[in-house]
Amino acid sequence: MPRPLRRLLIAAAAVVLLAPAVGLVYARPLLLTGTGYAAHNACAVAFVADRPAASAEDDLPGNPLVPYVRTTVSTETSTATTSILGALFRQTARYAEGRGCTLRAGSASSSAGADRPSAGGESAAGALPIAPTTDPGIRAAVDAAFGSDPAQAAALGTRAVVVVHQGRIVAERYADGFTPQTRQLGWSMAKSVTNLLVGRLVADERLSVREDHLRPEWTDDRASITVDDLLRMTAGLQWDETYDLGTPITEMLYLRDDMGGYAAGLPAVHPHGTYQQYSSGTTNALCGVLHDRTGLGPELADRLLFEPLGLAGRPTAPVWEPDGVGHLVCSSYLWATPRDWAAIGQFALQRGRWDGRDLLPADWMTYSTTNAGPNGPIAGEEDGYGAHWWVNRRADDSLVSPDMPADTYWASGHDGQRVMVVPSADLVVVRLGFTPTEADLGVDRLVGDLARRL
Repeated sequence: MPRPLRRLLIAAAAVVLLAPAVGLVYARPLLLTGTGYAAHNACAVAFVADRPAASAEDDLPGNPLVPYVRTTVSTETSTATTSILGALFRQTARYAEGRGCTLRAGSASSSAGADRPSAGGESAAGALPIAPTTDPGIRAAVDAAFGSDPAQAAALGTRAVVVVHQGRIVAERYADGFTPQTRQLGWSMAKSVTNLLVGRLVADERLSVREDHLRPEWTDDRASITVDDLLRMTAGLQWDETYDLGTPITEMLYLRDDMGGYAAGLPAVHPHGTYQQYSSGTTNALCGVLHDRTGLGPELADRLLFEPLGLAGRPTAPVWEPDGVGHLVCSSYLWATPRDWAAIGQFALQRGRWDGRDLLPADWMTYSTTNAGPNGPIAGEEDGYGAHWWVNRRADDSLVSPDMPADTYWASGHDGQRVMVVPSADLVVVRLGFTPTEADLGVDRLVGDLARRL
């Protein structure tokens, strides 16, 4: 749960406790956000990650509302329901086999499990071979990512680290209760995988980054928004990524069935292409374009990416959860094992070449990891952002993190999720965990150290 949301939940709790009647009315949107978050989390932990239902509490930061929150997980109905005091602000997340959990599911969710490739065999390594290193320095660097003592380990909350060099897993480690087969939520790392879905359609000449008139409701100034604008977060649509009363991000994730449609319906407040503002809504609006263009439902990522990479059709295949209309929540809800996250990073490192096939345009990753638009640097709020990938080299050629090689780029998700890609070192580093505090993850130093050693 993002830190601004935790602060607001504390404020909401104070209002409710001090003035119950008035407080409940005032805090209703935020309390629904809290129960929605908890219900979705409990459902996914139990049915997607296959962890004990009680461990869902491990992924919820503490706040004063916890004693009043009631969550029930039902294996009979494959649901998780959360409320305040067992009755108020009830939210239910429903699980569909192979498709994960959907909050406030609409009509599409009843068939959300359709067209999922059947489970087949699965090797120990998944898509990447394993060749453990004997270098004690590399082992020590990986161990450091888990903390040097119990207090630091608790603050870091690292759950998995996977190191891939020259296409082979050379080192990996997992926290207690987690294994190479445990799916973990990437949060906003899903945005970078969305970039790869777009690249697949561009390679097939079914989409162009310069294309506009992308959605039927965009008949005003929004009609000129391009795919490139959406990828670079320069669409100019009204947005607020902070978790507060009535902000678009909480409205979208916890109160709307059609998340992309909601975001696309917001007005433009900047001319497109002129201002960069990080927006989960922009990603979901883009994902709606992908669904419309392909005619595919929740199987979109399987068909375009996971099947070609050999990740689909396995017991622990990636699960990308849909919204209530059956569109993938491309901003946030992709679950994958650490090794599969590593395979996705390796696919990007190989510039879209996999098993002898070129699945992305030859220049796609160069385009995606360039921190500038077609007309040069872009004004805005983000430090080092390309086209749905974070990049170490700014538009002025300075580095976001001097600890890492200049050509490093990465997918980044809430609570410390990272897939780091270093082409010059032929290196991919995955770090997954639960780090809701301000703890220094040490990922930059880990990547820099590994790049020097390998």
